[in-house]
Amino acid sequence: MSLFGSKKDFGLLTRMNRELLQDIIEQEIAFYKLSINETHANIYGESSEKTFYDPIVMQCLITRGDQVFTTDDFGPDVARELNFAFLRDDFVDLGLIPEVGDIIMLAEDYYEIDSIVENEYFFGKDPDYNYARSDKYGKSISIRCSAHL
Repeated sequence: MSLFGSKKDFGLLTRMNRELLQDIIEQEIAFYKLSINETHANIYGESSEKTFYDPIVMQCLITRGDQVFTTDDFGPDVARELNFAFLRDDFVDLGLIPEVGDIIMLAEDYYEIDSIVENEYFFGKDPDYNYARSDKYGKSISIRCSAHL
């Protein structure tokens, strides 16, 4: 049985991180959730027009990649990759699950989510797959999204 890593310890960590994100770091984005039911797809599952729910303002940590400029037959183009790290509990509180294809707006630029990573656990313990036979210890901490401009 672990001395540390209980739900009470995790609650303290979450409150501290939420205060850090909201009051000190203050990096806000608008999160647009794709509405699959209202988006009409063709027989290949593709859609030229996608429908999104209203945006939700969220705090996160942003890791910016370099801008890459290319020129082709259609003219110049710019590309950029960003990584967004969210507290998992922020999504749980909103009842949302980020998915590939959702949109994140940052500084009037729109980034489409390419991949989602959720593999950081408090004290390294996954309560859903725990050999200690206890769901009192460990919890998922963050969700990291990689996106492109």
